[in-house]
Amino acid sequence: MSLRITLRALPTLLRVGFSEALAYRAELLVWVLSTTMPFIMMALWTAVARDAPVGGYGTQGFVGYFLGTFVVRQLTGAWAAWQINFEVRQGTLAMRLLRPISPLWSYAAENLGAVPMRVMVAVPVAVISVLLVGPGAVPQHWWGWLLLGVALLGGWLITFLANVCIGTMALFMESSQKVMDIWLVLFFVFSGYMFPVAIAPPWLHTVADWLPFRYQIGLPVELMTGRHEWQEALTLVGRQWLWVGVLGALSVTLWRRGLRRFAAYGG
Repeated sequence: MSLRITLRALPTLLRVGFSEALAYRAELLVWVLSTTMPFIMMALWTAVARDAPVGGYGTQGFVGYFLGTFVVRQLTGAWAAWQINFEVRQGTLAMRLLRPISPLWSYAAENLGAVPMRVMVAVPVAVISVLLVGPGAVPQHWWGWLLLGVALLGGWLITFLANVCIGTMALFMESSQKVMDIWLVLFFVFSGYMFPVAIAPPWLHTVADWLPFRYQIGLPVELMTGRHEWQEALTLVGRQWLWVGVLGALSVTLWRRGLRRFAAYGG
């Protein structure tokens, strides 16, 4: 499949993804409502920090962090694992394989197509964060904005590619939904979604530094709220994109081997 065909098809695929997001906006709203955990954790941690800061976070720090967490979660979400599982079970994956471009590009475009709808939810929360916290809710340097953009893209890619890896496992087993459940548990613990990685015990902080979960959520939020100097931020973004490369190679390998198995069994 040529790169030229893929590039020509992408705008259409993105428009289709956006149209589907509009058509299924009720489902999108349910998904948004299911990601309100940061608001609950904000109430919890601001109560804890009322008497004294926790790990360098005061009440305003926690407000900015968890509002930022909600925003980043909206911008980096993906659900390809559920799509692939469903289509493998129903046999509809075979229809995607008849198209002249790889289904992986289709999944990516469909997931990205919903981003404009989620931006409409994220922007008001970001504005509220600035009003409540002040300038500290957003990067204070030009390089902070640049690295934040790179980190948001990297966070989405890690989420999407991990979804592809897990979804593709459905080509080797009856269902990979349980694997996704395990991934989500680890995500909640190590990503910074429920608490900033900075306030975690040293051992957990060290482990989180070398796992992909922090780079899905925690790092973009830390860059958004100005928690890192230039050199440290650059190092962390480099680690993030190392994970993008690893998961990208793994997803393509699993996909190709899974398709051979799918074809062998007459899928």
